Amino acid sequence: QVQLVESGGGLVQAGDSRRLSCAASRRTGNAGRMGWFRQAPGKEREFVASIRWSDGSTYYADSVKGRFTISRDNAKNTVYLQMNQLKTEDTAVYYCAAGSAAGLQYRDSTYVYWGQGTQVTVSS
Repeated sequence: QVQLVESGGGLVQAGDSRRLSCAASRRTGNAGRMGWFRQAPGKEREFVASIRWSDGSTYYADSVKGRFTISRDNAKNTVYLQMNQLKTEDTAVYYCAAGSAAGLQYRDSTYVYWGQGTQVTVSS
């Protein structure tokens, strides 16, 4: 099966930056799209950002637009999430996912494979 491993989480101060990484198995490189989701305690999992493997086109949730940047390295089968101007509201477990490029970018159902998540805690 396809495996995704997130890393880069930790405790940061509000206003600081952090970069998350998602290392994918080679088969994941054939998936159409990679995405980042997050889930805060007591809340539903929400979409953060996505990127297409083929052309690098991106899509962002309004809550992170202008602050977060998703990118990919096809040769390394790795996806990144650069998080700037972090807010306490960004505190969550961040999940990497892989799925179809044909589905809606922001829908959970578009993504078939999921990582275990990495915790990001933003303190004020």
